[in-house]
Amino acid sequence: MREIVFDTETTGLDPRTGDRMVEIGCIEIVNLMPTGRSFHAYYNPERDMPAGAEAVHGLSAAFLSDKPLFRDGAADLLAFIGDDPLVAHNAGFDFGFLNNELELCGLTPVDTGRMVDTVALARKRHPGAKLSLDALCTRYGIDRSHRVKHGALLDAELLAQVYVELRGGRQIGLELAADAASSQSGDTHQPATLQLRQAPTGARREPRPHAASAAELARHAEFVGKMKAPLWLK
Repeated sequence: MREIVFDTETTGLDPRTGDRMVEIGCIEIVNLMPTGRSFHAYYNPERDMPAGAEAVHGLSAAFLSDKPLFRDGAADLLAFIGDDPLVAHNAGFDFGFLNNELELCGLTPVDTGRMVDTVALARKRHPGAKLSLDALCTRYGIDRSHRVKHGALLDAELLAQVYVELRGGRQIGLELAADAASSQSGDTHQPATLQLRQAPTGARREPRPHAASAAELARHAEFVGKMKAPLWLK
């Protein structure tokens, strides 16, 4: 199954008060495996950048001033995400900004039925634990040392790794190994089947005796006899 893990950076917290999306990063995964395909874009928000928001992601109004408007790049973004599920951390926030931008340029919003929220998944799997992206990366041993500031593509890459772990980890896929074997044989259309190892053939060897010898039993009895007040006698 194809899914898109994505993240956004914005001018603030609420598109209803005039905040805009200024960056989006998307990572394609298929059967919970990153394919190497991604989408990344900066957008000119046509407004100022509040100091608080710039401190989070480092994107200034000057840097964004020569970037395309969202409406000029919307078609490329929509082509990349297709009709597949969209995975985000605190997904309602990112969906809100993405759909606001689509509505501003007269396009149909993305159906929220496609939304997969990793915060909700993490809360169900780790009740009471910290649920930030940083905290989940620490929990799953995901290296985020290169994350100095928030960045949409970098955060989407980290979230993709977290999402795989939330879905059960990389060992979930015996079927993934089978799919890989199928693709190597050139058959990418038929479902893969696992090959079971054949039972060994040849002469059957009789099992070796495992009973203790008389000498071993005597040494054991001597050892036990030296114990003071053993628990099994209470």
